[in-house]
Amino acid sequence: MLSCKKATELIEKRLVTKLSPVEKIQLKMHTAICSQCSTYENQSDIIEKCIADIHQPDKEPMKLSSERKEQILKQLEK
Repeated sequence: MLSCKKATELIEKRLVTKLSPVEKIQLKMHTAICSQCSTYENQSDIIEKCIADIHQPDKEPMKLSSERKEQILKQLEK
């Protein structure tokens, strides 16, 4: 059984390179019984998707409305 530390290492590793079949099975078994690591894996996937969306050159940059900018500035002043 993998430790949570090793499971998080594999979660991050799979973003950079392919996991071996044994590593995939170990990670799947661990996240099936460890809710914290399963949550970490889901959050890691969300972050990676957001980063990929931000770095798409053909996408128009996101813009805040002036109202939203004012709201943020007011919150920062508190």
